[in-house]
Amino acid sequence: MPSKLPFFNPYHDQNFIQVIIQFFYRMGLLLTGNISLSDLASDEIQILVLVGISASSALVGTFLVLRRMTMLANSLSHTILMGIVLAFVYARAMSSLDSHSSIPPMQLMLVASLLMGFLTAFLTEFLTKIGRLQEDASTGLVFTSLFALGVILLTILTKDAHIGTEAVMGNADALHPDDVPWVYYILGINVVLFFIFFKEYMITTFDPALAKALGFSTIFFNYLLMAQVSATSIGAFRAVGVLLVLAFMTGPVLTARLVTHDLKKLLLLSVGFGALASIFGVAITRHILSVYGIALSTSGVVVCSIAVQYLMVILVRYFKNIEVKSS
Repeated sequence: MPSKLPFFNPYHDQNFIQVIIQFFYRMGLLLTGNISLSDLASDEIQILVLVGISASSALVGTFLVLRRMTMLANSLSHTILMGIVLAFVYARAMSSLDSHSSIPPMQLMLVASLLMGFLTAFLTEFLTKIGRLQEDASTGLVFTSLFALGVILLTILTKDAHIGTEAVMGNADALHPDDVPWVYYILGINVVLFFIFFKEYMITTFDPALAKALGFSTIFFNYLLMAQVSATSIGAFRAVGVLLVLAFMTGPVLTARLVTHDLKKLLLLSVGFGALASIFGVAITRHILSVYGIALSTSGVVVCSIAVQYLMVILVRYFKNIEVKSS
């Protein structure tokens, strides 16, 4: 997290509690129109983007976990790297990027990621049904092959672009106010799709046989979910890369499942846990920088916060069960 002068960054030299209080105070100013999006500090942009990513990831992640498709989601989060590289090369060829730019237009990356998502899902299904491989074996073969191809293309075609680390691991410190709207556009699309097709998603997830009897296409909703995963991953890659995004899709959902098995509550709690981890992660990063002068990876700290949440809920549940048995 880059250090700025106090009058440029209101979070300069603030500790964990001060960061959280300051953030909610300034969000109030933003909502009332006293400050604009362009006036936001780096820490606030990071929180807003990461909260949007965590909410979007938790929504799609809930159905991924319930459908036991997290391995395929892991595959998608890797294979879209090739889509990002191809989008970069195409944009550079069409002169959409100058020689110093490393980020293709978001629209182009979304299209490329969707194409790679469909290709990944198709190849996985093809190897499973036609090649008669087990699903996990075909998934592993597809994602390792396409990811390796993406790494090769990244090395060969983008030597002077320096997008390697950012595409793979993300860089929350380099986020711009323009990144905020795109994250929430994708979140809005996911919310609308799950609202419109909630019944269809629920039935195809819990009872595929009943879904077929009712005329719902399980294949269509599988591919639609894969498209949502691809779009969510692309919206997240600037901040967390194509690898860490899987933690955002699974961690909060697994934590919420320890609390409830009601689908609607599970969706809400997953979003809540993800958002809380994002806020705390940025606040912890700023605290460590202010107090100890150590700059940590914001996205890495957020993922660690997600893991700590899960462990804390497990411990609370464990001791609660012991208390119930003893009584």
